[in-house]
Amino acid sequence: MSQFDLAGEVAVVTGVLGQLGAVWTETLLRAGAQVVGVDRRADAGPRLAGVLAGQEPGRFHLLRADVTSHDELTASLCRCRELAGEPTVLVNNAGIDQPPSAAAESWEFEGIPREISSAVLEVNALGVLAACQVFGGSMARRGRGTIVNIGSLYGGVAPDHRYYEHLPSDPPFIKPPAYGMSKAAVAALSRYLAALWGPAGVRVNTLSPGGVLGGQDGQFLAKFTARVPLGRMAEPADLSGPLLFLASDLSQYVTGQELLVDGGYTCL
Repeated sequence: MSQFDLAGEVAVVTGVLGQLGAVWTETLLRAGAQVVGVDRRADAGPRLAGVLAGQEPGRFHLLRADVTSHDELTASLCRCRELAGEPTVLVNNAGIDQPPSAAAESWEFEGIPREISSAVLEVNALGVLAACQVFGGSMARRGRGTIVNIGSLYGGVAPDHRYYEHLPSDPPFIKPPAYGMSKAAVAALSRYLAALWGPAGVRVNTLSPGGVLGGQDGQFLAKFTARVPLGRMAEPADLSGPLLFLASDLSQYVTGQELLVDGGYTCL
């Protein structure tokens, strides 16, 4: 069980104020790591504040930086060294998604604005690349580290647009294609870096959740879970074990892999 212990490790979580940032932060803190959260926003917010309540003071630091800015990420690395030490774990969580809802803006496929796709690819793919360059490059130079890039079910399979047919939007809601494109790129980057940095002692893997509860409407839930062998969507807590596995020595001979946490969705 000591292989689960992350005491002495310094973990960086990008997009720490996003939907799953609190899950990764709580998992890493409970395993004993110091956590440096990086986000373009500066207010920790109630979700993260709830995670930090009762934790030992001084083991979490929030830094403001945009993953699309190489300079801001470099400044965050310098500040991380001052506050906690050299980073040894990187969780690339920063990303943009458009959940299905009646209020969501929608377009015909042919009319999706270029700026919408560009923004998603800039953060979800190029932002992960930049964070790996800055924090991962530091790990490679020091000869030790673990990177967990957060992917998605939709990086490997297409969305089923029948899940959204009940939404009263005109034109009908479709999942923007740039999201799946960006997450497929994340998995490809993990494989690339696993091969590049394996000799330097840095492991790189992708953790891809599939269908996490987050306020979806009842009809969507019914349609989606009917496809899942385990019969439900993932609770945030379902992601803690997979992250800890990839971040710790329990996976010390695992690199370049994509771990799908999808309740069996992709086995059908």
